[in-house]
Amino acid sequence: MSCTLKYPHNHQLRTVFWTKPAVTDGDPPNLCSDPEKSGRVQCVSDYKDTHRITLTSVTEADKHIYYCRFTTNTEGGKWTGIPGAQLDVTDLQVETQQSVKEGDSVRLMCKSSCSLPQQTTFIWYRNTQRLSTGIITVNQLQLRSVSRHDAGNYQCAVSGYQRLKSPPVYLQVGWVDGLLDWGVNYSPSYVCALKGSTVTLSCTSTYTGYYKLTTAFWTKTAVTDGDPPNLCSDPEKRGRVQCVSEYKDTYSITLTSVTEADKHIYYCRFRDAQNKQWTVIPGAQLDVTDLQVETQKSVKAGDSVLLICKSSCSLPQQTTFIWYRNTQRLSTGIITVNQLQLRSVSRHDAGNYQCAVSGYQRLKSPPVYLQVRCEYKLIH
Repeated sequence: MSCTLKYPHNHQLRTVFWTKPAVTDGDPPNLCSDPEKSGRVQCVSDYKDTHRITLTSVTEADKHIYYCRFTTNTEGGKWTGIPGAQLDVTDLQVETQQSVKEGDSVRLMCKSSCSLPQQTTFIWYRNTQRLSTGIITVNQLQLRSVSRHDAGNYQCAVSGYQRLKSPPVYLQVGWVDGLLDWGVNYSPSYVCALKGSTVTLSCTSTYTGYYKLTTAFWTKTAVTDGDPPNLCSDPEKRGRVQCVSEYKDTYSITLTSVTEADKHIYYCRFRDAQNKQWTVIPGAQLDVTDLQVETQKSVKAGDSVLLICKSSCSLPQQTTFIWYRNTQRLSTGIITVNQLQLRSVSRHDAGNYQCAVSGYQRLKSPPVYLQVRCEYKLIH
C-alpha cells in the first residue's frame, strides 16, 4: 500500500511512517519499526512524498485500516492522513453439492469473504492435480454430466498464489443402494434465491415399469429407510409450501418467502405398491441470500467509485441488477453485472445507495451511505 503526501509548501518533511490508529495527537505506534513485525513489514519511500508499506504472509490479525503519519518542522506539525487504506484478508473455500449422481451437472464455487480484484484468475484441482476439463467462469467450475471418475477432493487457488489452495472438499458421485433402476432428474439441482422470494424445485423419475408409484413427497432428510418428515404435509409450513404433481412422474415443491432456515438440500421420496420406499439423491440444493452494497464509504470529488452488489451465493448468470440512490432508481453510471461504476463523482453523487434484482425490486439491499468530500483533507 502507498500514500502520497500533500502539505503546505512552507513546511519541511521530517518523519513519515505507517500506523493503524487514526489518532490526531499523541504518538501512535510506528508499524515500520515495530520489533514484533520485524521481517514481515517493510516501509520504503519510493519518491520524496510517496511512501509504501509491504506486509508479507498476511493473516486475519492484519485486517485493518492503515494510515500514513508524518511530521513537519512547524510547531504541532503532526498529521494523520485519512481515510487511510483498508486491508481485508480472506482464505478460499470450495462450495458445492457434496453428493451427486452420474449424469448430473455440478457447479463448484471458489468463495472468498471479500471481493478479490476483477482480473483474478482461478485455478482448480482434483486430488491435487490441476484440472484441464470443465468450464471455468470467474470463480466457478462447471462439470457437465459427471461420472464416477469426477469424484474426488476439489480445491481452488488464485493464479500466482497456487501454494495457497483452499481446503479440499470431497465430491461424491454415485447412486443410492437400491435405486440402480431409477433415473431421477432434479430441476434445478442448485438454486441461489433471494431472501423473501419464491422458489420452485421439481424432480422427474423414470423407472422400469415394474414399479408402480403410490406416493411421492419432498423431504429434507436423505434417509433410505424409515419415515423422514413429509414437507408437503408439515402443518408448520402450511400456506408457505405447496407440492404439486405436474405430470405422471414429475413432482414439484414451491416455497414462498424463503428465509435462511430454508437453506438445505431437498429430496424426493417415493413409495411403490409393494410398500418399498426410496429417497433419491443427490437432491436439489437451495441456498438463500440477501443483497449487500460494498464500496468505499468516503471518497473525494473527482474520484471514480465502484459499488458492488454482493450476495452470499451465486445468483443466475442472467440476473439483472438495479441501483438506487436515496430510493430513486439510477439512470446514470455504468452497470456491469453486479457492479455500478461512478466516474468523476461530485457532491450530487453522495447519498444512500441500494441494489436490487430485476423482478424483485421490493427486496432491496440495506442502504449504504457514500460520502463525497470536496478535497483530500489532512487532520491536524
